[in-house]
Amino acid sequence: MREAGIPVGVLCSPMIPMINDSELESLLTEAHAAGAQSAAYMMLRLPLEVAPLFEEWLAAHYPQRAAHVMSLVRQVRGGEVYDSRFGVRMRGEGPFADLLAQRFNKAIKRLGLNRREGFGLDCTAFCPPGRQMSLI
Repeated sequence: MREAGIPVGVLCSPMIPMINDSELESLLTEAHAAGAQSAAYMMLRLPLEVAPLFEEWLAAHYPQRAAHVMSLVRQVRGGEVYDSRFGVRMRGEGPFADLLAQRFNKAIKRLGLNRREGFGLDCTAFCPPGRQMSLI
């Protein structure tokens, strides 16, 4: 895509404490090698009915870590499994969230994934729905 002039970015999501957060730097390195110019991440979010499903999956697949993972999820969410506040819900708060943010920022700086140039796309050909040309 990048060779065709399309801006490329990567989203590492969801970052699950003690499950996949250790892979953050390698994910970013691979994305950079594949042509990504920018990166973002999101901390695991467990709204409403998703939380019990995740906890069931976690107990089945990582029983030895389940309590620790859920403890960290609650720590980044102010004691709850979900926080809907804008600006907080994607990243979380507290020591674990801060550490993940530091790791992410250091990695994107090292890899040059903090660039957004080329993302000023030409939208002059965009037509609102209903006025687009037929695809057939």
